[in-house]
Amino acid sequence: MKRLFLSLCLLLTMLTAVAQFPPLTEGWISVPDSDPNGYGVYYFRKDISVTQLGQPYLIRVSGDNRFKLYVNKKLATLGPTRGDVAHWNYERVDLAPFLHSGRNVVAAVVWNDGPYKPEANISYRTGFLIQPESEVAKNLTTDASWICTTDKGYRPFPVRATGYYAAGPGEIVDFRKNVSDWMASDADLSQWKKAQIIVPVQRVGTNEGWGTYPGWMLQQSPLPQRDLKEERLKAVRSITGAKPAKAFLQGQAPLIIAPHGQMTCILDNGQLTNAYFHMLIAKGRDARISIGYAEALYDKDMRKGNRDDIEGKHFVGRKDSLIANGSDHQEFTSLEWRTYRYVVLNVETADEPLVIDDLYGIYTGFPFELKASIGNCPDELQRIFDIGWHTAQLCAIETYMDCPYYEQLQYFGDARIQALISYYMTGDDRLARNMLRMADLSRGAEGVTQSRYPSQLAQWIQPYALHHIYSMHDYMMMGSDSLFIKSLLMGERTILNYFGQYLSEDGRVKGLPGWNFTDWVDNRSNWERGIALPGQDGCNAVMDLQLLYAYQMAADLEEHLGMKAYAELYREKVDHLKTAILKNYWRAAVGLLSDRSDKEVYSQHANALGILTGVIDNKEARTVAEKILSDTTLAQASIYFRFYVHRALVCAGLGDDYLSWLGKWREYLSLGMTTWGEISDVEGTRSDCHAWSASPNIELMRTVLGIESDQPFFSHVRVNPHLGNLKAISGSMPSPQGIISVSYKKKGSRLSADITLPDKLSGDFVWGGKTIRLHPGTQYLEIEMK
Repeated sequence: MKRLFLSLCLLLTMLTAVAQFPPLTEGWISVPDSDPNGYGVYYFRKDISVTQLGQPYLIRVSGDNRFKLYVNKKLATLGPTRGDVAHWNYERVDLAPFLHSGRNVVAAVVWNDGPYKPEANISYRTGFLIQPESEVAKNLTTDASWICTTDKGYRPFPVRATGYYAAGPGEIVDFRKNVSDWMASDADLSQWKKAQIIVPVQRVGTNEGWGTYPGWMLQQSPLPQRDLKEERLKAVRSITGAKPAKAFLQGQAPLIIAPHGQMTCILDNGQLTNAYFHMLIAKGRDARISIGYAEALYDKDMRKGNRDDIEGKHFVGRKDSLIANGSDHQEFTSLEWRTYRYVVLNVETADEPLVIDDLYGIYTGFPFELKASIGNCPDELQRIFDIGWHTAQLCAIETYMDCPYYEQLQYFGDARIQALISYYMTGDDRLARNMLRMADLSRGAEGVTQSRYPSQLAQWIQPYALHHIYSMHDYMMMGSDSLFIKSLLMGERTILNYFGQYLSEDGRVKGLPGWNFTDWVDNRSNWERGIALPGQDGCNAVMDLQLLYAYQMAADLEEHLGMKAYAELYREKVDHLKTAILKNYWRAAVGLLSDRSDKEVYSQHANALGILTGVIDNKEARTVAEKILSDTTLAQASIYFRFYVHRALVCAGLGDDYLSWLGKWREYLSLGMTTWGEISDVEGTRSDCHAWSASPNIELMRTVLGIESDQPFFSHVRVNPHLGNLKAISGSMPSPQGIISVSYKKKGSRLSADITLPDKLSGDFVWGGKTIRLHPGTQYLEIEMK
């Protein structure tokens, strides 16, 4: 009887399972018998007949890891926007502009980099999905009517790079084996297979099924489609083994490499870029082509030196490799975008000549529209502005990235500066909103954010959780959506609750786990791996001051958007921690905050944060600021943390000296940089493109032109210029209300100012000890300094 009962229970369970998961007729598809998590390049295709044009042909499309969707050989969309499996993005696109009457070929390439995939690419398994939104598009539903195949001509090309590398492999493409006609209307499809349906469609926020959600939880990408535009290389810097015509780089004259020949060529794009590399070749069966992508070339000591120089230097970095099949049309476009200023080609031919018909890049990036400007100023200042903006652009595609070449990871310390650049330069807060949402989604069970997200490998830099709170406050001041930022307040509370577990009785931070990175400080006994080391009591002023700064910003967030009880709680914590910081770290005899209570070791970091948080009061702030600048025994901030140091110096009243603090950026300029690097060692920096170094674009607006949001959501503006030795400068920047424009001319102690504010925006103008009310529209001011 017991056995019969158990059998009936098992049968009931099986029947219930069948009821829950009926046979799939549509959903995510894959290539049968393919490795779901291994390296592979796959094609999916469906030919459809269209009889009526002019109607929207709306679909939702996604893939894992990545996909490109083509209609009649034209790229319709690509993606998906990076996210995680529980919040997997689909792209929404209208295919109508790509269709014609009659037969149409809809085809996608989907690839999985397997164990080589970028750290930022979270994955469930290889798959492809289309869901129709328009009734006329229902024939594109991914089901067994789709056919598919594996391209066996692809292999991964592991990258040898200097320092930490996490951005994915290069590609080895053997044209003798690959599927070259996968988009062609007359392709041989005899070896293609019916697609395998693997996972049903799941959507975030729906009430479907039984609460079990295998696979990807879909949401519409919050971001627009990326910019894609052709970008031609600028110069052939050196070449051996062939002679290019002048029109070669314009695609108007082929380059021919003779049989049994070797060619080495260095091409210069003129500036760093992110682009899908495209190359069209003919003939040359069994020829081997190596394509190297470099930010800069290296000398024998592995130093970069002047980026314009190539003599005596060699290539190290990401490569693609092609093997020719001898046909008249062999086309390569890198699956993923590459970062390069220099492209290094090495060709070795066999029995046939190889013809390079064309090569170029297809630039890609977030579709920002630059709305800020400066003018009537020295050329050097314009160059700093332009290079900073270019740096920020290259570090922003579908997330903010620390660097496009080496990591492509969205670190929340870097991203705060990047988001501010977006606000000041474009007024576009979409990528910043996505960053803030990603940070919130990265929080673990204890409530604290990861250091970076999305990322396959969790990393914990606990101070970056505090930087997330700083970024939330920045959005409140400069963003446009109060409901959005309100939705993140619980995350701010859980972060501070987490830190509350690691406080000593006096409120200072003690025993905090993780990599407590603050800044790359070199050759200091009190710093290690970017961490200001704690004293014998387990505490350090740099960490305590970062927490204090977060308490202050959280109190302001809660006061304006949340619960006043939380604001009061955080203000109590501010008072408690301020008292402890002054008691343990302030050295009256020296007039500085020490990093540790048991040892007199000093840093620019602690004292800058002391000014920003008000621990160092207004009477002491200017004196401390002058010591920050003059005392070289202090641990020096890197080009990254100078964002905070410079802000503190301005707050202490030294803003008119701002342009004299840009020596490191001028050093970068002198070495041929077209973007700003990662660290202060200009010649030895690993990454040549790190947007945390682009903070001058913020300060040219906020400090020099003096434009700053003075109330949440830019409802009031404060204009307080710091012109230094400039006799004139003009500029403009966006706000949620519209463009703010200013123009200044200074003669002696007299300032002439033309200021235009958008409708419904008022503010204050501060200069020479005077404050003048500003109204919407244009106003002309003449002010004599007191």
